[in-house]
Formats: sequence, structure tokens, C-alpha cells
Amino acid sequence: MPYRADVLLDSLSPAGCRLTTFVLTYPRFVHAELLTHRLFSRNSSSSRAIPVKKLIEQVAEEAVVPVWWGKNQPGMQAREELGLTEQEEARRIWLSARDQAVAAARRLVEIGGHKQIVNRMLEPWMWITVILSGTTYENFFALRCHGDAQPELRTLAEMMREAYAASTPEAVPAGTWHLPFMRDDDRRLPLDVQRKIAVARCARVSYLTHFGKRDIEKDVDLYERLLVDRHMSPFEHVAVASLEPIPDGNFVGWKQYRSLVESGQVALGAGAP
Repeated sequence: MPYRADVLLDSLSPAGCRLTTFVLTYPRFVHAELLTHRLFSRNSSSSRAIPVKKLIEQVAEEAVVPVWWGKNQPGMQAREELGLTEQEEARRIWLSARDQAVAAARRLVEIGGHKQIVNRMLEPWMWITVILSGTTYENFFALRCHGDAQPELRTLAEMMREAYAASTPEAVPAGTWHLPFMRDDDRRLPLDVQRKIAVARCARVSYLTHFGKRDIEKDVDLYERLLVDRHMSPFEHVAVASLEPIPDGNFVGWKQYRSLVESGQVALGAGAP
């Protein structure tokens, strides 16, 4: 499961506001740094939701390894890398620690430990998959493509910047919905159903199943459970284009489905702006 930064959906509102949804894969240990960027909506694969056996297989076969073996010095950034001999030894130590963590995780499973605890032991070597949407990327690229950024996050940010530059957003009229993970045949469904299944498919990243077999009834059922349990973050990726560059939630020029649901506009049958 190597680094990934794919543009899933790219839309441009009449006000010139670009809403871009990415599918990302990167090391779990830099996830907290990405979360500091509050202008993004995101949902991620959860350590608590993935079976221990599956996670152990992942870290055993495709463990995350640092892209830069920085040499110790004062400050937050390593300006110099270890020598080649030291890099090889550092990699060996890193993977040896992985092996010890895997052995400990297996032992915890044997005595009945739950995955929400066991899987935490494996996070330094884990990849994480994230659905990320936003209308403002400039600050993120400026900070995270910089030489001072954590090398693993900089690797991701540079891939995102390249994909963003290579993508041409689709210009849409006001009232058009940004619906990630929709297939052509899904667009024949009523709009309210399309919104529900888009929300559900964004949420399924928690279980790493959003690229597998799709079942509309199960998607709608998941949507209803998310709504009842107030798990609202997946609703943010779905949005409708506005005429003006008006902020809504963490987007500009797009009205988030979450805000429409929470304000009762959708439930009351009111039209979106």
C-alpha cells in the first residue's frame, strides 16, 4: 500500500470556487499533522474498525518505512541524512521493532484483547487511507511542500500538488451537487438517493471497503445509521454549488450537505442554494 494521491472528483462553482476531493494513502504517523489543517473535510480508515489479522498482514508485508533517515541535531528538522551504512542499520532496527510489535499484538489477541487496543500497537508501521475534500489548498501546499515539513508528509503534499495541477475541474452551474464515488449508472437514481450513497461511500473508508462491491441498499442503510448516530463528517464531502463565494462550514462557494441536514433544510424539502 504505497503513497497515493488521486483526485477523485474536481468541481468548479459559478463563483470560481474549486472543490476537490482526493483519495490519499500515507503513513499513519503523520496523520495528526494533516489534521491540523482545519479547512479540509476528511474521513479515514480506522485502526479500530480493521480486523487485527488483516492489519498484521499489512504491516508485515508493506510496513511504512521513513523516506528520510535524518541525522540527529538540535531543532525540529534534520538537515542532514545518516550515512548509507547507518541508514541500512536504521532500517533494520525500524523493521525489527515492527516484528516485536507484531509478536506482541498476536499475544494480546491470544489472551482476548480487542482490536481497538491491539491495533494501536501497530500504528507506527501502518498506512492510512483518507478521503479529503476542500476548496482551499494554497496554505497546505505552501507549508507542507516546504523543506521544513516532515519528509513523509512533504512526499504526500507534493504528490497532491502535482495531481491538483494536472486535474481540470468541471465547471458546473449553481445547484449542481458534488457527489464523490458516484458511477454513471448511479446518476439515474433520485437525487436524494445519490446524496445518501455518496455520503455512505465516503464513510466506508473507515473499513477500507469503498472500492469493493457496491450495494445501494446497504449504502442507504449505512447513511441512515450515520444520521441517527450523528456521525456527520462524511456528509461534508457532499456539497452543492452556490452562485456566490460564500463560506459554509470549511468550504467557500459550496453549501455542504451536512449544514443542510443539520439545519433541517433537506428534511423539510427545501431547495439548496
